[in-house]
Amino acid sequence: MRLVALAGGVGAARFLRGLVRVVDPADLTVIVNTGDDREFYGVHVSPDLDIVIYTLAGRVDPEKGYGLEGDQFSVVDALADLGHETWFRLGDRDLATALHRSLRLREGAGLAEITDEIRCAYGVDVCILPMTEDPVPTFVELSDGSRAHFEEYLARDGAPDDVSGVDLAAAAAAQPAPGVLEAIDAAELILVCPSNPVVSIGPILATAGMRSAVIECQAPVIGISPIIGGAPVKGPADRLLRGIGVEVSARGVAGHYKGLLDGIVIDDRDAAQRADVEALGMACVVTETLMRTPEIAASLAQTSLDLGAMVRSSR
Repeated sequence: MRLVALAGGVGAARFLRGLVRVVDPADLTVIVNTGDDREFYGVHVSPDLDIVIYTLAGRVDPEKGYGLEGDQFSVVDALADLGHETWFRLGDRDLATALHRSLRLREGAGLAEITDEIRCAYGVDVCILPMTEDPVPTFVELSDGSRAHFEEYLARDGAPDDVSGVDLAAAAAAQPAPGVLEAIDAAELILVCPSNPVVSIGPILATAGMRSAVIECQAPVIGISPIIGGAPVKGPADRLLRGIGVEVSARGVAGHYKGLLDGIVIDDRDAAQRADVEALGMACVVTETLMRTPEIAASLAQTSLDLGAMVRSSR
């Protein structure tokens, strides 16, 4: 079965780690957010692409959920000694990935081609595509009228609460990367990973033609809520959801995706919201979604596949 997953961030990567335990990796295409991409230290960093690749390769730092396990920070520390701002901590081998990406971009290669090179170098069998090859910075708007690139908001400023909006205009003006729309059109099931709905999945769906492609495809579209018991497992999804006027709950996430999802998986702790979710017109399954182990992630992935099969059979 041909599968497409929309992904970004640590939650998505951990879910994908479980998904490849229950499906043939060769049948899976992952479309990854690039709204977090930014130049640091003169190189092009693609945080979400690298998180997905490192996790599927079994090389990610397990405590942080990003970066490479055992990486050193000699370069960044030396730059700090020379007076540079180093609030974005990029490990030495992680820096090598970004430097390769930058050198290849200067040679004229596209981001999709480069991502495939990195995927292959790390021995990952899944097809991984950036959502676009265009520059598409996501900006977080704050109540004092200022705004910051998402990585500045998150890593430099500590993700403050006073979010008033999120600017995805750059994504809306961008074209999907080569292979993205074709993968969606050919998909038999589309999974919306348990990623931040605002700044991980939001930019993917904002990219020109992407939301309509997902809605118009013949495949069931199944989401997994990243909110458990009224809070995200990791990251600032609560602050960003509130900032755009969405309730921080599984019910709120379902409402945010109304018109896109055919079904959603929510956590046991949110079982009381199941009826509210179903009232939105989507199927809902309740299970354990806190991916403390790869085995739980695999079980969650199988539950998502089963929900997709149920939706398909009911059509």
